[in-house]
Amino acid sequence: MNIFEKLIVKDKNFYKKVLTLATPIALQSMIAIGVNMLDTIMVGSLGEAELSATSLANSFISIYHIFCMGIGMGASVLISRYWGMKASEPEKADASLKKTICIMLRIALTLASIFALITLFVPSSIMRTYTPDENIISLGVIYFRYSVITYFFLGLSLVCTLALRSIGQVKLPLYVSIGAFSLNLVANYILIFGKFGFPKMGVAGAAIATLISRIFETAIICGYLLLKDEKIGFRFKHLFMKTGDLLVEYIRISIPVLVSDAILAFGNNAVAMVIGRLGQTFVAANAITSVTQQVSSVVIQGVCQSGAIVTGQTLGEGDKEKTMRQGYGFLGLGFLLGIFASLCIIIISPFIIRSYNVTSETAQTARQLMNAISIIMLFQATNSIMTKGVLRGGGDTKVLMIADNIFLWILSIPMGIVAGFVFHLPAFWIYICLKFDQISKAVWCVLRLRSGKWIKKIKTV
Repeated sequence: MNIFEKLIVKDKNFYKKVLTLATPIALQSMIAIGVNMLDTIMVGSLGEAELSATSLANSFISIYHIFCMGIGMGASVLISRYWGMKASEPEKADASLKKTICIMLRIALTLASIFALITLFVPSSIMRTYTPDENIISLGVIYFRYSVITYFFLGLSLVCTLALRSIGQVKLPLYVSIGAFSLNLVANYILIFGKFGFPKMGVAGAAIATLISRIFETAIICGYLLLKDEKIGFRFKHLFMKTGDLLVEYIRISIPVLVSDAILAFGNNAVAMVIGRLGQTFVAANAITSVTQQVSSVVIQGVCQSGAIVTGQTLGEGDKEKTMRQGYGFLGLGFLLGIFASLCIIIISPFIIRSYNVTSETAQTARQLMNAISIIMLFQATNSIMTKGVLRGGGDTKVLMIADNIFLWILSIPMGIVAGFVFHLPAFWIYICLKFDQISKAVWCVLRLRSGKWIKKIKTV
């Protein structure tokens, strides 16, 4: 059987399961991106300085967001595997599930405290790492001032959502996101522009509106997990349980995911730092295109997370041969979704750019970046589904951590710096260089899949 035949799984239940998991996750991602887009469009109507300030401030907040994704996705590898083991070893699987969630929540809250303190005490220093423009810095400090406690609600809602997804509970997080989106829309309108008797707060209003929506998400998601969910049965008292016998296994599997995603976070911020020094025009253009890139990749994110869940559960059932077949099936889906995402960017980019109140120079730069992203997405779809989905779900987290380091820090970022500051290439080529890791990693992950070495054994308590 050649590789092209392997890309199609002859099992309708496989595609049905992927669709069942991926659709709510993709819709939830779309809603989350919609919240970010609302902030960007509404704040962008105030001016380019406000748009740049909130974009760069959120670059730092996104470090914590990606950290939490690492914590949650790392735990998801364990949770989905233990969930698949419930039929064969129910007692061990149940204890392991609870301890995994306990460790996950403790780490998320610890990191939230650290980020909140940094944001509270050195907001100006954070902004200066992205831009030397004092006006943008001062606006970014205002945004940070109202975002300090957002970390706690963002972290809790995110990791609990990922835990619920790992056992197939994907509808509740979707419904909660719809409510949060609606709440954020109303709060943005009222607080940014000063409607219904409220003062006009600008960037501060955007930060407060985001905080309100995060509180709403946390109250329902965490409330359900701690009070109502019967599948895992995790309760508040379990936060104080002893987890020493699982800690080593959690660290072995989950910490490389956290480190890998942390590297991604710092890498993205290194990219933001490079962009921030290319001028306000480039920063504003990048703020516009980043939202478009997120919109075009929501289905990819859904399939990516479903890949980790399906792979983990299948391995938990003990069927390695089936796992390999499914791995090639996800690879095929990656190829198709990459083409789909690229076409979406090409189609919607003119409308997105025209919706912003920016100069003609910024619009022209945004068009160049959109063209670059349409090419990058062809490769990013495949490598995301494989590395963050299938290979991660197989427990291959340590190797993925090393690969992320090599492709990002040794290849992409140096290429981007040289392209921007040495050769002064057009925006299109600078962005291609800054994201070249997405292209090279797509080739590597296919070779890793074929080797079969990514399937790792995971222990229970």
